[in-house]
Amino acid sequence: MSVAGTPTAPPASGAASGAAPAVSFENARTAGIRLSASMAASMRATALRAQGRTVFDLSLGEPDFNTPEPIVQAALDAMQAGLTHYTGPSGLAVLKEAIIRKFARENGLTYKADEIAIGVGAKQILFDLFMGSLNPDDSVLIPAPFWLSYRDMVEYNGGQAVLLPCGAETNFKLSPERLAAAITPQTRWLMLNNPSNPSGAVYTRAELEGLGAVLERHPQVCIMSDEIYEHIRFEGVEVCSFPKACPALKDRTLVVNGVSKAYAMTGWRLGYAAGPAALIRVLNKLESQTTTCPSSISQVAAAAALDGPQDFLATAQAAYTRRRALVLEALAQTELRVVPPDGAFYVFPECSAYIGRQTPDGRTIGDDIALADYLLDEGGVAVVPGQAFGVGNYLRLSFATSEENLRTALAAMVACLSTLKKG
Repeated sequence: MSVAGTPTAPPASGAASGAAPAVSFENARTAGIRLSASMAASMRATALRAQGRTVFDLSLGEPDFNTPEPIVQAALDAMQAGLTHYTGPSGLAVLKEAIIRKFARENGLTYKADEIAIGVGAKQILFDLFMGSLNPDDSVLIPAPFWLSYRDMVEYNGGQAVLLPCGAETNFKLSPERLAAAITPQTRWLMLNNPSNPSGAVYTRAELEGLGAVLERHPQVCIMSDEIYEHIRFEGVEVCSFPKACPALKDRTLVVNGVSKAYAMTGWRLGYAAGPAALIRVLNKLESQTTTCPSSISQVAAAAALDGPQDFLATAQAAYTRRRALVLEALAQTELRVVPPDGAFYVFPECSAYIGRQTPDGRTIGDDIALADYLLDEGGVAVVPGQAFGVGNYLRLSFATSEENLRTALAAMVACLSTLKKG
């Protein structure tokens, strides 16, 4: 029996004739969600490499740096000391204390231990948030473009994802007027990602205050503020945490963060959040019934990251700044239209100039998905189409890779785009 494709059961014993009915291994909820588009693009790039192709992967949002040595050493010390057992679902006190200090030091926010959740990556916290808080008919407002997992998480857990398009003309940011018009009695959550994946947009404090003024009039609406890219920003841009800008809404805001992006710890799978104690209890209950607890080793490593030397942040920031400049310089040679990102390590160019063009063998590029496929098949460059983020005619490029790889990939991309001819 194969689990790939459509599996079938073995013939029933004593069956008169014919095959047994097909067995389904997927329920209706799972069938309704998508494989992560960034992971799908990266997996396809890996498959092409296995065939001997040269492929440059600009699809994944993963720092190419190794985890800083002091963090690795803290994990080794923890293992040698025997800290290799379960922790409570809410995590180790040493990590919760480090998270509390981090929020106070960097964000000007005060939290208690029972207001901190720790998960197997920030993604688990988000999934548990919707699993534990959404009721039938609840809706979640998601400004688009959005991180591609938001919508699927909401829909899998029975909520209605309401997409709010925010185009380049607004720098991909939600306005108070657009927010006010979208709120209904069924609205349960507003999702904010600041800085944004995929656009790199960063809300100013004043812009957050404007959204907060609307939300104060709607006490049934809670706010999820995903701030995992807060340490990656450009040209003097400041990142303000939502409850710092809107303290009156702190008691219905969940701030989600983690160590994956800032400290190059994606594989450690450790995220954290701060919010109302009643909500944190829900997240901890779900943690106890799913993963039991985050890895004890990863928790110790995360505490070392938050409390230890912070010089790596500046080193990484300098590298991302150089890479951003390389990308913007290269894309200026094309007909892609780019709003320079203020944060995160992505660019999100608009690609409508290439839609409808012809490939050298006469095929028509019908949409951003077809364009991404062409760049991978013909140029050896993996990117993610904008439709995965809720908007068409865009591409997401990650510059979380070495300058050498980036230069080669961008040259290949520019060359590949130049082969597309107007019909």
